[in-house]
Amino acid sequence: MYHSQDPRTMPKEQDWPISVEMQFLAGLPDGKPRPTGNMCSPGTEIVYQGTKYNGHCLNSTSKTYPPGEWVTAELVVLGDSLITHMINGDTVLQYSKPSIGGGVANRYDPKQKVEGKPLVSGYIALQSEGQPIDFRNIQLKNLEK
Repeated sequence: MYHSQDPRTMPKEQDWPISVEMQFLAGLPDGKPRPTGNMCSPGTEIVYQGTKYNGHCLNSTSKTYPPGEWVTAELVVLGDSLITHMINGDTVLQYSKPSIGGGVANRYDPKQKVEGKPLVSGYIALQSEGQPIDFRNIQLKNLEK
């Protein structure tokens, strides 16, 4: 999750930080395609292909990776102008203009959810939604220059 709200502003009852998520998923035993590097938007909205995206999650174009396989994920965030998700070196999703809005985040402090406020910075949050995940070699690079 990036451009995430300050965790000190979250009531303990709040389910997700207001943020934009680069979602990591592995394949399931059913063999159906399950891309990784998707975008999910708890309490936020994005612009995709020039139009405000009305869904909560937007699938990337990545292939399905089996559980236990290391995958390199890169997230390039240029403020609120362009966000790029890359998986194993391939661009799998691009969008822009993240802002506060929409649903999914619940039991938040209303002072924190200012509808329409552009998200140009914030915290980075690593999470697991009840599934195993390992992170290694996490690197941050400041692109402001």
